[in-house]
Amino acid sequence: MSAQSLERQTRNYLSNNVPQIQEHGGHFEIEDVDEESGEVTVAIGGACSGCGIAPMTMRAIRHRLPDEVDDVSKVTVRRAGGPRAAVMPNKTEEMEEMDEYQDYSPPF
Repeated sequence: MSAQSLERQTRNYLSNNVPQIQEHGGHFEIEDVDEESGEVTVAIGGACSGCGIAPMTMRAIRHRLPDEVDDVSKVTVRRAGGPRAAVMPNKTEEMEEMDEYQDYSPPF
């Protein structure tokens, strides 16, 4: 599968299955696609930056995308950089590790 095809499938999955990112004023970017390894890097930003469930959204994308898109083997989700990025709370990484969020499954 070509990198363009893998990127298109990833973009379609996120647009169709994680619509709250854009509905809530956030955005995502497919930053990198390695067609040989199947690794994809997605950056989220905008309103996601201040969202309390951003860590869970990031985790859900990391875990679900490889299951849902053929040829995706690993997903890295990071905060977007550049002019469209807002600053996420410093607690984001800490929140990802909290027991309360380990079993949380967002509704997408």
